[in-house]
Amino acid sequence: MKRYIVLLLGTMAMILSCKNQQTDMPGIPGFSLMPADTIHFNSFVDCNMAEAWIGDTFRIFPGKYGEDPVWDPDGGAHHLKFADGRNSLEAFRSRAEDFTEPGLPPNVPPGTEGLHGAVWFETIWQDTSDISGKTLFAICHNENYPSTLPYDSLTGSGYKDNNWPVGLRGPESPAAVCRIGVMKSVNGGRNWEYKGIFIEDLYPRLILLPHNTSLTFAGGVGDPSAVLSGEYLYLFYGEYGYPGIYDENSYDSETERKGQCISVARIHVSDLDNPEGKAKRWDGNSFSAPHNGVGAPVISLQIDAEDGGGASSSPGGGFHWGPSVSWNTYLNCWVMLMGHVTGQSWAGNEIYISFNPHKNFGESDNSQKWSKPQLLLKKEGYFLWYPSLQPTDTREDNQNRYTSLRLGKKARLFVKYLKPYNDRYMSEYVIEFTRPPELRGE
Repeated sequence: MKRYIVLLLGTMAMILSCKNQQTDMPGIPGFSLMPADTIHFNSFVDCNMAEAWIGDTFRIFPGKYGEDPVWDPDGGAHHLKFADGRNSLEAFRSRAEDFTEPGLPPNVPPGTEGLHGAVWFETIWQDTSDISGKTLFAICHNENYPSTLPYDSLTGSGYKDNNWPVGLRGPESPAAVCRIGVMKSVNGGRNWEYKGIFIEDLYPRLILLPHNTSLTFAGGVGDPSAVLSGEYLYLFYGEYGYPGIYDENSYDSETERKGQCISVARIHVSDLDNPEGKAKRWDGNSFSAPHNGVGAPVISLQIDAEDGGGASSSPGGGFHWGPSVSWNTYLNCWVMLMGHVTGQSWAGNEIYISFNPHKNFGESDNSQKWSKPQLLLKKEGYFLWYPSLQPTDTREDNQNRYTSLRLGKKARLFVKYLKPYNDRYMSEYVIEFTRPPELRGE
């Protein structure tokens, strides 16, 4: 979910940082969140931080690019840029003037094959077959409206401007629809080519008026994080559509809630050059649902109705979103951070953490075996979006070429903080992990 927002929030902020609570699940790692020197980011961020080591250079790709008639009506957005450093924190401390806009494909007219709408890079997968390290695939969050991607009756893609829900900028602004695409670079991210759609929800699954009053999305899939396991890239993403065909007369909010939260799909890495129709979603038993079909969310990451869980189209929210996934070499475990929606416009002042000890997501239902999310950070008076763990600037992290997809015992926590008339992407904390007792010999 990408947006600039003027938020009417309290002006006093109270911060709660956490150690993990007692759990009856064996094998859950421990963590402590500790204050650290503050790092303020000096360019626009509204997504996960996509990054890669290009030789000895740590390169990051924040920002937004492309047509958006609601937020960037005059020429589209040109905030997607890259910056370099000798280590991660040097790149994150880059001055505004140190960021460079890469070559990106132009938007194409409606009805034409190519890039429609705006994109944000969420994950970089580095092709390991290229020893130079310069072949990169960017997994992109992509947003459109009926005006940028009108409905095509021949293909079933696009959207009809009927009973369309209201967006973030008030009654005159339409809600966006998100989907996930792929771009490719062969020169370390200096130029990019659009390759196609990874996954999307089609028009019949969108949630329209009078039921959609969230002031965010009409539906779709977005805000992803992608990691490699075996020969597949596993995509964890926010699921915001109806789990079936939306019908105004038979709509049920509890049915919607049960089909949403964080879901997973996968694609073989050899298909990234031509991804359209190649990905499969988890359907509750296996990766068998089509890329534009109805999948099943990760049940352990959902919030039950009795605990405040709700549908994404509702004004009250009640779900986790925006996953950021990394393999932790110290824990020998997957780690996921996520946000928590509690109101319209994606309100929410808490960040949560979950663990999965099963390295091979392709075996059985390992991709679903995430621990119940635990509170990591709470900050009253703010909206907290796009949490991610980032490598430190230690010699060990540099030698291991850690990125947000692969980390060690300690990492920096970066979060986008939004408050009235302002937003900042920054890091105020270091997280330190401890192995579960059974792995410590206790």
